[in-house]
Amino acid sequence: MTAASVAAGVLSIRARGLAPSPTMAFDARAKALKAEGRDLVNLTAGEPDFPTVPKAAAAAVQAIADGFTYYTEAVGILPLREAIAAKLLRDNRLHYAPDEIAVTAGAKFALYAAMQVLLDPGDEVLIGSPYWVSYPEQVKLADAIPIFVPTAAQDGFILRAAEIERRLTPRSKLLILNSPCNPTGAVIPAEEIAAIGEMVLRHPRLHVLSDEIYEKMVYDGVRHESIAALAPELRRRTVTINGFSKAYSMTGWRVGYAAAEREIARAMAHLLSQTTSNITSVAQKAALGALEETDAEVAAMVAEFGRRRAYILDRLAQMPWIRCTRPGGAFYVFPQVADALDRVTAAGSRLPDVDAFALRLMDEGGLAVVPGSGFGVSEYIRISYAAGMRTLTVACDRLEAFLRGLR
Repeated sequence: MTAASVAAGVLSIRARGLAPSPTMAFDARAKALKAEGRDLVNLTAGEPDFPTVPKAAAAAVQAIADGFTYYTEAVGILPLREAIAAKLLRDNRLHYAPDEIAVTAGAKFALYAAMQVLLDPGDEVLIGSPYWVSYPEQVKLADAIPIFVPTAAQDGFILRAAEIERRLTPRSKLLILNSPCNPTGAVIPAEEIAAIGEMVLRHPRLHVLSDEIYEKMVYDGVRHESIAALAPELRRRTVTINGFSKAYSMTGWRVGYAAAEREIARAMAHLLSQTTSNITSVAQKAALGALEETDAEVAAMVAEFGRRRAYILDRLAQMPWIRCTRPGGAFYVFPQVADALDRVTAAGSRLPDVDAFALRLMDEGGLAVVPGSGFGVSEYIRISYAAGMRTLTVACDRLEAFLRGLR
């Protein structure tokens, strides 16, 4: 009996159809190779290389000293939800009461919880492509159907209202917005956010899930806009997702949150009470500390990301077989490697597709990146520049040597 046949008899249809995260898979492979002693630069993970902001770390230490190590409300402690409400008003012009906010085990679980309470089997969810790897899988976990809306490199990978509306059907229930975008770094301009908002208002059944986790990472004077701030009806139909992982370098703390109309927030609270319960009490205190006068640290981190972004874009522009748009936000570049595919590496390996490109780059070139196939496109790679300049210099040298070795 094969492993597949055993799995078919034991696992649910849902489990058998669930794909693993390719970003996690490539990151795990890179870490395993490094553990074996391989000389490898790993630019797969979307994780700031800065320490957690000091006020967050200090608040966590104080929480332990105070014995704050017990269960809390499933949706998070009231002071943290009040601080998040104040942040949303200050930064995003969004008015939410604390009971309209749910604190979750990372922004990823906030997305999952929102989909679980909003979607019924057969509902359609519109997702801009390229997309973050977990969106379609989480849609499927809600027994809903992902519908992909293409964006174009020549248009800066901007998600357009007209392209969304063209794919609406009577079953369309949810639109996922991700701006700044992972993997492309695209930031949807204010005028396009407004156009998307007007389109949503024309379709009363349609709701919005706005993933704003990279909101602080914007460059060249670009501004992030929250769609829920545009009109009361859009606020009512939008769940705004954010968290502490990126802006405050708190990936391992696992603190995210959702802000939504009271009825939706209450349903999410019920789901949390039956799944994760509260997130770690100490992490909640750390998140509260992160919201206390840490703007200078966040701004310094973003400025450094901007410097790295300029460097890697300049280096990519000088390499053969590769083309790259200029991202407005996040900390990724998403270059096209179509011209490199079906070529042969210096070690004699043919590159039939982008997955082979990424594997050969890791094995032969000593550089780990994520292939675009996991993001819904077949000719791109995602490179994270959440690494120091010395590391980025070595990475660019290795990528260029690999590309120049193709024939």
